[in-house]
Amino acid sequence: MKYNKVTPEIVEELRRIVGDRNVIYDDSEALEAYSHDEVAEKEYAHMPDVVVKPTSTEQISEIMKLANRYMIPVTPRGAGSGLSGGAVPACGGMVLSVEKMNRILEIDTKNLMAVVEPGVVTNEINNAIKDYGLFYAGYPMSVETCYIGGNVAENAGGGKAIKYGVTSRYIMGLEIVTPEGDIINLGGKRVKDVTGYDLLHLMVGSEGTLGIFTKIIVKLQPMPVAKADLLVLFNSVKEAIDIVPIIMTNGKIIPTSIEFMDELSFKTSCEYLNEHLPYQNAKAMLLIELDGDSMDIIESQYETIGELCMKNSAIEVYVADNATTIERVWRIRRNIAEAWKLVSPHQSLEDVVVPVSEIPAFMEKLEQLQKKYNVSIPCYGHAGDGNLHATAVKNPDWTLEEWYDTLHKLLPEMYEIVGKLGGTISGEHGIGHKRKDYMYLVLGDKEIELMKKIKKAFDPNMILNPGKLFNVE
Repeated sequence: MKYNKVTPEIVEELRRIVGDRNVIYDDSEALEAYSHDEVAEKEYAHMPDVVVKPTSTEQISEIMKLANRYMIPVTPRGAGSGLSGGAVPACGGMVLSVEKMNRILEIDTKNLMAVVEPGVVTNEINNAIKDYGLFYAGYPMSVETCYIGGNVAENAGGGKAIKYGVTSRYIMGLEIVTPEGDIINLGGKRVKDVTGYDLLHLMVGSEGTLGIFTKIIVKLQPMPVAKADLLVLFNSVKEAIDIVPIIMTNGKIIPTSIEFMDELSFKTSCEYLNEHLPYQNAKAMLLIELDGDSMDIIESQYETIGELCMKNSAIEVYVADNATTIERVWRIRRNIAEAWKLVSPHQSLEDVVVPVSEIPAFMEKLEQLQKKYNVSIPCYGHAGDGNLHATAVKNPDWTLEEWYDTLHKLLPEMYEIVGKLGGTISGEHGIGHKRKDYMYLVLGDKEIELMKKIKKAFDPNMILNPGKLFNVE
């Protein structure tokens, strides 16, 4: 596909649309911040020609019509906290940042919904509604940094997905600017809707390739009044994973989350935090969270789960039932990535998904990959839904060339293993342009071709976030 460069004349038109201070041009230092997301490898970065920061739906519509007229690629961007290169302007052109569209427009307590703009930090939704006794349950783990627009674009998940599901469950309506600049509304404040194709949920998870979200209607939930966590140590990965279905079938309990940490993950994190729990002999940890309507119910549930764990070879069960102890156990899980950054800042944080029962088999294969490539791959994530962050970490003794060479051999092997186990290559981070060349390992040619046809139908000039999911032809 042949795209045009942004010219000074086009920049003047952009300034007319959004104002001088909302356009960044001819300033390499300021533009660099918009050339990458949280992926560390420089090979995935790409400089934009210009950054534009609209403040309204109408401005975005005008920008997209301008981009079509001049054949300028446009990359929508939220907080830039993604891990797939989805917000990187892979083909140059224009970055359209929604950072100034950051208002909570309405809190509708009668319908248990809120209307927000895409640049709202996800955690701010919960801050705004907590006094109403409500919360937004669809958020991911990076709740304090990501924007709701990015969450919808990636259909973000997180630790609470086993009980509450992922973002798509809570998106009731979207106002969208299409790639050609039309403004459309999908869904609304209604629970049921089977009128025509479900375009609303086609947009959720579309990674900014089919439209730009300008208003988002999210469903809210009554806030649980009680919470507790169990940190459970096991002698093996298999013993840890075997307990997951037992909790739900024998115990008849659906936890809020069941987080898994392998030995490499939790030992590095505990050392980093100077944590003194006797974790040294464990080979796997589960962090099990419960929430509900009363502490009596939660106590009964964690006693049941604790007994089931001990009957099924757990080494020890630690109960955290107050703010201090809950924070202590969750710090171990939250600080794994930070702890490994001390080993090396160069990491490939993956989010593969396998059936829960296949996690032990995947971990065995992962150990083989570590030995084959002489690289550490700590693995942690969401045991309740099989979504694992298998994170290859650069050997500190390697050059960057050696690291990149190893990574380009290791990742296809990891993805192929996942595919053979009935899994897929991304559960919440998305494909972006980091993983697009590997989609064929888990999707058939006809599926990919159908996706390309959908893209072409929405975006005939292929200007919206080109180079993501698949190559521009």
